[in-house]
Formats: sequence, C-alpha cells, structure tokens
Amino acid sequence: MKATREEVTIVRHILHRAAGVVLDADKAYLVRSVLTPIAFEEGDGSLATVIERLRAEPGGVLEHRVVEALLNNETWFFRDPHFFHALRHDVLPALMASGQRPVRIWSAACSSGQEPYSIAMTVHHHFPELWEQTEILATDLSDRMLDRARHGVYSQLEVNRGLPAPLLVRYFAEAGADWRIDPELGKRITFRPINLTQDWPDVPGMDVVFVRNVLLYFDNETRREVLRRVRRLLRPDGTLILGAAEATFPTQKNYAVQTCGKAAYYRVRALEVKA
Repeated sequence: MKATREEVTIVRHILHRAAGVVLDADKAYLVRSVLTPIAFEEGDGSLATVIERLRAEPGGVLEHRVVEALLNNETWFFRDPHFFHALRHDVLPALMASGQRPVRIWSAACSSGQEPYSIAMTVHHHFPELWEQTEILATDLSDRMLDRARHGVYSQLEVNRGLPAPLLVRYFAEAGADWRIDPELGKRITFRPINLTQDWPDVPGMDVVFVRNVLLYFDNETRREVLRRVRRLLRPDGTLILGAAEATFPTQKNYAVQTCGKAAYYRVRALEVKA
C-alpha cells in the first residue's frame, strides 16, 4: 500500500496547518507507515478512505490522531547535558541573586516529560531553597504525550538514557518493570496542552523558556513568530534555551548570546521604548 503524491501533499498540508511542521515531500514512506495502521483501525485499511475523511473533517479527532502520530517525540532525561550545566551553574544562580520570585520556567514541546522533570530535579537537588518558589510549565500539543508525562512512569530503557544513577536512586521508585518519578517533583509542574503555532492561553511571564529541538521543524516565518512571542513573555533578563542545532535562529537585536561551558543560550535585550 503506497501513498500517492497527492495523498502525501494533503498530509503535508494538514501537518503544517495543524502543527507548523514542514514535512519533506519525499516522505511518502513515513506517511504510509503512519497512516496504514490507522486505516485498519478506522475502517477498511484504505489510505484513500483515511485521506477522504481527513479532507471532510478538518480539525477533527482523526486529524489530531494523524498529526500526533507524525510528530517526532524523541526525548530523554538531561538531553544535551551542557544546557543543564548552564542552568545549574549560571542561569539559576543569577535568578537566585536577583531575588525574582516566583521563578517561572517553561518547557515547551515537552513530549513525554523528561525535560521538565530534568529541570525539576536540577532545581530540587541543587537549589532546595528555591524549590517551593519555582513554577514549571510543561506543554505539548499531543494529549497522549502529556498523559504519559503526568503519570511520570518510564521504562528501564528510558531511565537509562541520560539519567545519572544517583538521581535515579533519589527520585524514582520501582513500579513493576518500570520506574515511577517522585510525586514531589510533579507538585511544581503544570502540564498543559499548547500548540506553539496557535494561541497560547494564559501563559504568564517567564524567567526561563526551553524551546529545544522543535523550531528546526518549522519554516522560517513560523520560527520568527514563535521567537517573537517567546520574547514578549520573557521577563527582563529572561533566558531562552534552544536546541544545539537551533543556535542561529534568534536575532541579535532581541537576544544577547551567553555562554557557560560548552552551552550557548540567550539573554533577552531590553525592548525598545517607542515614543
């Protein structure tokens, strides 16, 4: 069962409209691998039938399911550890010294939750005096991923990816063959559905925003718009942390590059005051 060029074009359009993600035109194999099991679960196993339903029901349940299945939800604990080194040794100490309270941190496109839990462990373990005054917002457009994140249960393979053994011992309990994260960490995290390319309802001012490994899937205009909106949310001297492959996206007029060890991140510049 092969996806036709027209079917791939339709799916690419849906993915871009719904999630801002640009899917390469040569990804017929990906469209086929994602849509085939959905086609059998939803009906007669025909890709054409699924495509017709997607066209007839824009924004519907089936569309949401297809978009979720096409997204890259790859993540792990303390992914790109240089950035967590910067968080621990530079960003959080500066916030401590500023006296800004509460400290608000946003993990955008958080997938199954390893990033916000890594942030929470960093604060709880190294800055216990800041813990009760920390608010972590963790968002994703996938309801399925957010449900996983809220439950905080991870396989042996998942905890083996990036999580230092001392933190596994301190913050996780065995749950059968899996590991359940300490509920204490979840107390400071709010999980919410937010699509970065659509409205961001009721997001407060932030001190630190992690938007890592998601902008590279957007086109240039979508990247610029997301970064503009993040800039408006960040408090004075707020910090933006991107993925290692996204280092060139911010504009110099809005952000000043900071370095800590091998990590480069961005401190907001003062907004111009217009007469």
